[in-house]
Formats: sequence, structure tokens, C-alpha cells
Amino acid sequence: MRRLKSLVVKEFIQMRRDPLTLAMLMLIPIVQLVLFGFAINTDVKHLPTIVFDRSMGQESREFVQSLAATQYFDIRSYASSFDDIRRAIERGECVVGIAFGPDFAKRLARRDGAEIQVIVDASDPMSASSAISAAEMTGIRKSVLVLSRMAGTGESKIWDIRVRPWYNRDFKTPYYMVPGILGVILTMTMLMITSMAIVRERERGTLEQLLVTPMRPWELMVGKVVPYLGVGYAQLTIGLAIGRVVFDIPVRGSLGLLYLLTLLFICSTLVWGILISTVSKTQMQAMILSVFGFLPSILLSGFMFPRMGMPKIFQYLSMALPLTWFQLITRGILLKGVGAEALVHPIVALCALTLLFLAVSLLKFRRTLD
Repeated sequence: MRRLKSLVVKEFIQMRRDPLTLAMLMLIPIVQLVLFGFAINTDVKHLPTIVFDRSMGQESREFVQSLAATQYFDIRSYASSFDDIRRAIERGECVVGIAFGPDFAKRLARRDGAEIQVIVDASDPMSASSAISAAEMTGIRKSVLVLSRMAGTGESKIWDIRVRPWYNRDFKTPYYMVPGILGVILTMTMLMITSMAIVRERERGTLEQLLVTPMRPWELMVGKVVPYLGVGYAQLTIGLAIGRVVFDIPVRGSLGLLYLLTLLFICSTLVWGILISTVSKTQMQAMILSVFGFLPSILLSGFMFPRMGMPKIFQYLSMALPLTWFQLITRGILLKGVGAEALVHPIVALCALTLLFLAVSLLKFRRTLD
């Protein structure tokens, strides 16, 4: 019993000698509670919406105002053609398009089923479902209101909502999840492996041997990153093959473009791991910090829950996560079939994050050497 007591006391003493690791362990449940409590929201509101109004009448404007009043739709812009709607949805600028026909006002006056097209980006089924439900309920309420004021037995659906889901017509969950899982797998492996690269060399005593060579700090970091590029591409290839064969995930865009842009994502994630490794003193700290990075990546990137349903502060925080931008790339290429011109923002963001992580890593590493 005395030996057991001595061992327990020894462990407590070791924990007290490493207060940073202990503090990070205590922060993990707090971070989880905050993220799960605030960031996760299945009732998605304020969906970016573009309107194509060929009627140009008071009736169509009133319906748009009714949609905006539900708080599910944020009217961002007005289109002059269906191509404007397509480009806005492809680029991720909007997720909903509302289109009125030129005879909308006349058909409404005749109670002849005035048609309203609701075009939704169904590559995100949760956001699309919120938009469809809100639009249909608005149409039903306005139809009931008109029928209650007018006598006669006309068309029961005066405001006829016609839903047009794009990119995922049957709202298949694997279409939404599998492209996201590709990024999650790459983030988990690349981040955790490289987060221990520098600190492992330091603990083994081999870092000093590398530093006495003519090798420069940036060469050391690049040398730590390059071997894992092949591992990342192998994981991507296996994931795409399984997604295509098992889940019948469509590949509507260029695989060459996907592989090229994946290089940016892998590099940003690997350099992020190197940054964690340079600020960590032990492998335990590196592992905990990588968990701190991996957990928000899953919850805030839009992999499981739409970013539009999160509070603004979490939407801004998600922009600092490489996985957020890679989700847009994979879903854009695989499901929407878009080209590089529609992915300018994700490309620029990944390049900026890579350079930022690399610059901070080099700065921190040089201070460590001094």
C-alpha cells in the first residue's frame, strides 16, 4: 500500500511540474461544451438568397418581403437571368434562388396557381430543407389568407411553390457527408503526424544534430512536410474510390483540378501541424494541441452542420480552418462540377493560411534557437 501511495504522489508531482499540459486537459471539455452548445444549430436561418423577378410587380415584391420576414432568407442580390442564379449558387455566394415568371401577377389575380420557383443548393440538405419548408409555409399562409377573403372555389394553391433542388435531387446524405469526410481524414492524419515532428526530434536529442548542419530552418520544415504529401494523396485516392464505388458519389468536375487544389489543403494542414510542433515542449502537449485544432475543424468547418446556422463569431473563426475551404472545394468539384473560377475564394484562403502558418512557424522556431 505504501508503494502504491508513493507512486500516486509521484504522478501528482509530475502533473504539477507540467501545468501547461494540465491546463490544456482541463480546457478540452470546456471547448467541447462551448462548440456543441453554440456552434451546432440544425435550424438554419439567414440563408443567402438571390431573386430573379420577371414580373416586376407589387405582388412579387410583397412575397419577397414575406420571405425575408421569416428570417430564413437574406436577400443578397437580384438577378437578370437564370445564369446569374447559377453562378451565384456555384460560387457559394447564395444557396437559394427565387424566380418569378413574367405572368406571375396576372395568374395571381386569376387565382390560377401563380408559380414561384425556389431553387436550392441541395448539396447541403440541411440548409435546403430549411429553405424549402420556410418557402412552402409562406406560400400556404398567403394562399389561405387570400382564399379566406374571396368567395368561390378557385385554385387552392394560389401561391404555387415549385421546388428545384440542384446537385442532390434526392437529398442523399452520403452526397453531403462523403466529400466532407475526405477532408476530415486528411486533417486528422496530417495534423496529428506533423504536430509531433519537431518536438519528437527535440525529445530524442536529434534536433541539435540537425541544427549543426548547414540546413536552414525553412529547409528543415519543408523536409518534414514533403514525405507526407504522398500519404495524403494516397488517402484521397482511396477515399474517392470508396465514395464512387460504395456510395455512388458523382464526379461532375475535374479530378485533375481536385488533386491540384488538394495540394494546397495538404500543405496548409501540414504546416499547421509544424506550427503546433514548434510551440509544444512535449509530445503530449503536441497531441493535445492537435486535438484542439481537429475538434473545431469537424464542428465549425461545415462538415456536419451548416456554417450559416452558427453565430457570427464562430463563422469568422471557421475561416481560419483549412478544412472549411476544402469542404467548398470538394463539394464544388464533385457535386456541382465547378471550375477554378468558382473557387477563387477557397484557393486564396488556403494559400494565405499556408503562408501564415509557415511564417509563424519559422518565427517561433528561430526564437527557440536563440
